[in-house]
This record gives sequence, C-alpha cells and structure tokens, in this order.
Amino acid sequence: MVEIFLKTLPFFVIIGLGYWAGRTRFFSEEATAYLTKFVFYFALSAMLFRFAANLSLAEVFDGRLVAGYLWGTAFVYGIASFVGFLRNLDVQTCAVEAQCAVIGNVGFLGVPMLVLLLGEPAIGPVMMILAVDLIVFSSLIVILITGSRDGSVSLSVFKTVGLGLLKNPMIVSISLGLIWASTGFGIPAPVNDFLAILGGAATPGALFAIGASLASKSTERLAIAGWLSFCKLTLHPLFVAAGVLLLFPTDAFTAAVAISAAALPVAGNVFILAQHYGVAPQRVSAAILVSTAISILSISVTIGLVAPG
Repeated sequence: MVEIFLKTLPFFVIIGLGYWAGRTRFFSEEATAYLTKFVFYFALSAMLFRFAANLSLAEVFDGRLVAGYLWGTAFVYGIASFVGFLRNLDVQTCAVEAQCAVIGNVGFLGVPMLVLLLGEPAIGPVMMILAVDLIVFSSLIVILITGSRDGSVSLSVFKTVGLGLLKNPMIVSISLGLIWASTGFGIPAPVNDFLAILGGAATPGALFAIGASLASKSTERLAIAGWLSFCKLTLHPLFVAAGVLLLFPTDAFTAAVAISAAALPVAGNVFILAQHYGVAPQRVSAAILVSTAISILSISVTIGLVAPG
C-alpha cells in the first residue's frame, strides 16, 4: 500500500503545484480556464482517441461491467437523493448532491492514474466507465433539473442532452477511435507520434488544471461536503464492488479497475453544471475540495485493497 501511495503521490504533487499557482494568482482563473479547455478539447481527446484506436469494441464494452457499475452507482445516487429529500431539499438540489456522490474525476485524473498504476489493460474498462458517467448520469442531472423547472420532461430536453453528448470531446474521441480501430488499419506513424506528443500533455496539464481550479473553490458547508465526500470515496466504491463482484461478477482485474474508478474524488464538471444551472455551486465546490484532499490517502488504500497482486 505504501508503494501505491508513493506512485500516486506525484499526481497529487502536481495538483498541489497547480493549487499553489492558483492560490498565489500566478495562474489567474482565466488562465486556468484556458488550460482546462486545452486539455479537454485537445490533449485529453488525443490521448483517448489513440487509446481507443488501438482497441476493439469487444475490449472496451463489457456488459457485466456496465451492469455492475450502473447498479452500484444508481444505488448510491438513490441514497444521496433520499437523504436530500429527508432534509427537505428540492429536486434540483437533490440531483446536484447525488451527482457529487457518484461522479468521479475519471477523465482528468482516473485515465492517467489508473492506466499507470494498473497497466494498459485498464484502458478499456476506464473508458467504459467514463462513457457511462457521461451518457447516463450527466444526462440524468440535466433531465432532472430541467424537468423540475418546467414541471415536465419535454422532447426539447432530450434534444439538449443529445446535442451535449455529440459535442463532448471525450465521447467523440472515444467513438472516433473505436470506429478507426474497426477499419483494421493501424494509425500511421507520423499521426501516432503526433497523438502521443499531444496526448502526453494531458496528464500534467489536467492535474495542474485540477489544482489551479481548486484554488478558487469555496469551503462553505463543510458538514454537507463531508457527507458527499463519504458517499463518493466510501459508499460509491463499496456498492460498485458489490455490483461487479457479487451481482454481476466480472473478472478480478476489471472489477479492480471499476472499484478504483469509483473511489476517485468528485469531478469538476459537476461544478460546471451546478454553476450553469445556478444550483448549489458552493456546495459542489466544497465537496470537490474536501474529497480531493481526502483522496490523497483514500485512493491508495482502495487500490491497495482491490488491485490484483
């Protein structure tokens, strides 16, 4: 476990460096926004396309993984929503809190960290989990918030959700990579080198951007942030483990990847959605900050417990 901690430590040191840069204003919020945009649209997209283009759909899609991960995630989503309703929160706020409880930073933190720690075979399961988060739960929060405000769920909501997915560079890059892989043609050497160089910027860029963005996060509502962090870092991997090991058993390695991915801290895109719709952004901000700080140790513990060998 100490060995795993030492391997994850450089990731969090880069996050800490980004946090320092943002906190001291060496990196302004505008600079952080542009760095995030570069990583999201260019570097991470290049990395995901290159990964997907070297895999077949069969190596990415795993029905048992999807079923087990969905079951565990939906269960924790339900717990967070139920607790929210007990606190007399409206549907919109419950949806945002539930999103914090189950959506981890798979894209910016999970892809590079889990591939490094667990090896290249982790690429397929991680991309599958990323796709489930984006397609199912990022769509669900939009439907719940919009439907709650309008009093009903209209066809225009599904149009908005569909267009959002089509414009998401992570979904697009994975899809295009798998399409390319299905042709049977390898990636030409110059193109592969280009993708490798550009994709190589994804890991340090994403980690630095996470840290810089955390510098502007609020620490209000710490009790709620603690509860949501507990859901994300403890309950989520626990119920995903039940899903992929007991209810829809998959192989030990895939299960380890799924549980490790579920143990990641709250994703930054939850804050973006909360801010966009004006629903409890400070609450989400605190949950991201607290869960990321705790995950410095908790991720190592989780991976140490589930990783084969």
